[in-house]
Amino acid sequence: MSPRNQSRVTEFILLGFGTYRSYGVSIVLFIIFLNIFVFTIAGNVLIILLVLCSNHLQSPMYFFLSHLSFADILLSTNTVPNMLGAILLGRKIMTSLGCLTQFYFFSGTTITECFLLSLMSYDRYLAICNPLRYTSIMDSNSQVYLSTIPWLLGFMLNLTSVIPISNFQFCDGNIIDHFYCDVSPLQKLSCSDTYLAEFIIFVLSIPIFICPCGFIIVTYVFIFITILRIPSTTGRQKTFSTCSSHLLVVGTFYGTLITKYMIPSTGHSLLVNKIISLLHTVFTPLLNPIIYSLRNQDIKVALKKIFVGLKCNA
Repeated sequence: MSPRNQSRVTEFILLGFGTYRSYGVSIVLFIIFLNIFVFTIAGNVLIILLVLCSNHLQSPMYFFLSHLSFADILLSTNTVPNMLGAILLGRKIMTSLGCLTQFYFFSGTTITECFLLSLMSYDRYLAICNPLRYTSIMDSNSQVYLSTIPWLLGFMLNLTSVIPISNFQFCDGNIIDHFYCDVSPLQKLSCSDTYLAEFIIFVLSIPIFICPCGFIIVTYVFIFITILRIPSTTGRQKTFSTCSSHLLVVGTFYGTLITKYMIPSTGHSLLVNKIISLLHTVFTPLLNPIIYSLRNQDIKVALKKIFVGLKCNA
């Protein structure tokens, strides 16, 4: 074996955006991303509270939406605070266990969101294509069981990739030029064989990414066919409006995933990869409550009732 530093790495240094910034730029970036983080948490918490408290939102679609909002909160709180620390201090030191834990919750939450979006498309399919059976199929027990499945799948399937990654040996360095612990920089730093982890991740991408994405496409093909059969233009527009918000969320979520993990990154600079990661971890969780708040009439009504009630109490 060639001579090399065999001391086991116990911590990693996340550079964040340290290679692209001055002190003044760091302060500006810190303020921007801190505000985005606050609005993200507040927006998703508001969605959850509205679903819990508003009589207008007591339906399966909004029940599943509250789970999506909770997943967005987990995704943001898992990555953004460390990113803010790296921006402000120039770097962020994480233990190897902390780095692995961050990757586990990041990837587990991402997988959960893939299945939650599939579940929401199935809900829209039943509501539009099988309205007479919708209430009987989507009763309260079914909602609880179905919403539990994405969380179980997300954090159980994720273990099969995290376990081999936990066995990586890091001998030559501990500097990660990123703002969170992702599989790609960990593979580049590892001096051990990463083939098993790469193979497992590739195999898991079929049930985790391709199958849910294909399922969403198929359900919306049937939804569009059903919508086109509605005789009145008003009826078509009203029916489509019930799933337009979900389509926008699916587009932004899968768009960033495809760009980051499925399009070859050999031509991407580190800065481009960081920007793509920002879209997924920072901006997508912010966009979800904005999209539903602006495009969903029921949520608008619930918000108006709350504001009216606050004004009356004041």
